[in-house]
Amino acid sequence: SCSAMDHQPKFFENLSGAGKAIAVLTSGGDAQGMNAAVRAVVRMGIYVNAKVYFIYEGYQGMVDGGDNIVEVSWESVSSILQVGGTVIGSARCKSFRTREGRLQAACNLVQRGITNLCVIGGDGSLTGANLFREEWSGLLEELAQNGKIDAEAVKKYAYLNIVGMVGSIDNDFCGTDMTIGTDSALHRIIEVVDAIMTTAQSHQRTFVLEVMGRHCGYLALVSALACGADWVFIPEYPPEEGWEDTMCVKLSENRARKKRLNIIIVAEGAIDCHNKPITSEKVKDLVVQRLGFDTRVTILGHVQRGGTPSAFDRILASRMGVEAVLALLEATPDTPACVVSLSGNQAVRLPLMECVQMTQEVQKAMDEGRFLEAVRLRGRSFENNLNTYKLLSHKKPDAELPKSNFNVAVLNVGAPAAGMNAAVRAAVRVGMTEGHKIFAVIDGFEGFARGKIKEISWGDVGGWTGQGGSILGTKRTLPAKYLEKIADQMRTNNINALMVIGGFEAYLGLLELSAAREKYDEFCVPMVMVPATVSNNVPGSDFSIGADTALNTITDTCDRIKQSASGTKRRVFIIETMGGYCGYLANMGALAAGADAAYIFEEQFDIRELQANVEHLTEKMKTSIQRGLVLRNENCNENYTTDFIYQLYSEEGKGVFDCRKNVLGHMQQGGAPSPFDRNFGTKISAKAMQWISKKLKETYRKGKVFANTDDSVCLLGMRRRNLVFQPVAELKSETDFVHRIPKEQWWLKLRPLMKILAKYKTSYDVSDSGQLEHVAMLPKEAETGAI
Repeated sequence: SCSAMDHQPKFFENLSGAGKAIAVLTSGGDAQGMNAAVRAVVRMGIYVNAKVYFIYEGYQGMVDGGDNIVEVSWESVSSILQVGGTVIGSARCKSFRTREGRLQAACNLVQRGITNLCVIGGDGSLTGANLFREEWSGLLEELAQNGKIDAEAVKKYAYLNIVGMVGSIDNDFCGTDMTIGTDSALHRIIEVVDAIMTTAQSHQRTFVLEVMGRHCGYLALVSALACGADWVFIPEYPPEEGWEDTMCVKLSENRARKKRLNIIIVAEGAIDCHNKPITSEKVKDLVVQRLGFDTRVTILGHVQRGGTPSAFDRILASRMGVEAVLALLEATPDTPACVVSLSGNQAVRLPLMECVQMTQEVQKAMDEGRFLEAVRLRGRSFENNLNTYKLLSHKKPDAELPKSNFNVAVLNVGAPAAGMNAAVRAAVRVGMTEGHKIFAVIDGFEGFARGKIKEISWGDVGGWTGQGGSILGTKRTLPAKYLEKIADQMRTNNINALMVIGGFEAYLGLLELSAAREKYDEFCVPMVMVPATVSNNVPGSDFSIGADTALNTITDTCDRIKQSASGTKRRVFIIETMGGYCGYLANMGALAAGADAAYIFEEQFDIRELQANVEHLTEKMKTSIQRGLVLRNENCNENYTTDFIYQLYSEEGKGVFDCRKNVLGHMQQGGAPSPFDRNFGTKISAKAMQWISKKLKETYRKGKVFANTDDSVCLLGMRRRNLVFQPVAELKSETDFVHRIPKEQWWLKLRPLMKILAKYKTSYDVSDSGQLEHVAMLPKEAETGAI
């Protein structure tokens, strides 16, 4: 897609859906987040004046017709955002596979004037939809011949448009980084793994965990990365001959290192290199027979499909749902059926059949034993996960490790953020693999100045991925007042490079250290920053470690708060979120929790807007809707405080609704890191350490490291689709230092989305969407919008 800077934004006011009828169905296996997608399709459809229909029970309902195809209203999708599964039902349907079944389905759609279909399902469901579209005109002619419809209808409804969204917890569809439901399934798996780890440590046990993924190892691979599992079996990467010996040696080595538990993760479709299944029972028997370890098997099964969708899945599904309606409105008879997918941080449209063909290619490669090819076809994100896992899970014997003679220090700066420990673990292990000595600095720059610095080893960071907060300790103190002492410590410990994991203070700290290079040679070393802060306010990165966990905390709390009022009278909740001046948490929290308004600093508001919001909510509350939710970022306005807004809504809502307020506070910084933060932290930190190694080699002259150029002090951030290293000096111009936020923030584009879904009239910039891309042309670098 072209970037917004290339041309003027285009808005969709001119895209009217008047006279169009859109139907939405969910098909195949259910996945958390499907309801969020259904809700977005319905509300966006109604917003553009189209008629919107539910088709209950998937294709079966389309074939059966009658009460299974129902026109819906705005309120029909109220309070389904937080519900798992799919409220409109899904069913396997044999009759739709026959021409008679499709004929009946076409008849049912034409009778209601429906020629736009939005299908949420896996590749089987989407392939079925494409066949239906190709046969459409023939089906209509046959219906006319049988006297079921008239010739006028054949002309009027000549074309069927189809847009797909992939709902599948396996993330097994090529062309998208993340499918709806994958992130939530990872949440379920990680909750179980975290719980199992505590019991396994008590008894020195080995646990074999079987996760879903008959044809795709994504869930197994990512959960192995996120919990630091000892071994993982996936269909795309079967273990080499003799893996039984290798695995047992590794497990016993880990025990010898005083590790009290072993975790082995098996995808249900795991195979060996002869295409023979590797089952969890087989793995357990092997460990018991060879090592005599106390071993237990846990099969997670359908737990992974259930439960509430994560914040990521709700936002992903809402974005996809809106994009799907836009794609249907813009479709012409020549547009191929497309699928809305995620690449990096962007919604893109891809030809449906290209994605399906590529997905089938993966299976073919696996059947024929071309496993390296299968991994490559799965996409860059999958390949990166696999490489990172291989790098971090197994320590090579010291004799095999290179010796670089470089010392690298790692520190946390700023407020604690969930996922920091996963980042430190990756830094330590990748650094050691590259042959460096790694030093951990306790308590940020302040601890550095006081000499709280010690060498840290591979085993020291075992089990860190799942720990919240910062184990190394972190402080907000900036280095400026300690420059002399820090320089002394750098000299004493012969530190040749710095890796700083933290928030806005870490960024300011690197700016101060690079400014001090003129005075202190000790700071003429490569330095890199990895963004980690719940506020997500660091310039140069769309995401920072910790923000996803905080967002899930906010979403879960909003769900509970809304539920607390069920069955009582109508009620509006005013909720204050963290973030300093950055509105990311309030805005995205509002989108994920289905809020009516979100007040943020970046979009100034006045009393007229507050009044309009109150009136809007009052009108809504007079219908069947009983709950209102308003989020306010802590520093959005110094006079319109949370109390003020609470009192205003209370006064104006008298007789219609009453009000409650909540300040969420520091719970947003705590808790175990989400799967996204564990993996984002692990991958981004591993990449940063590899950059350090490269820079050390480049700047090593005459027996010492000397780096004094701008590009030797970088921030590694996620930008749209890529992970990029940017000199901190260049980011200065992009920073509002007074309010500690980037001058431009990508998520502000999603603001109208929240308003549309809350029934406001607004303009939505669609210049980033609309171009159909091709699967093969997706940038290979698109790696971590998904994890």
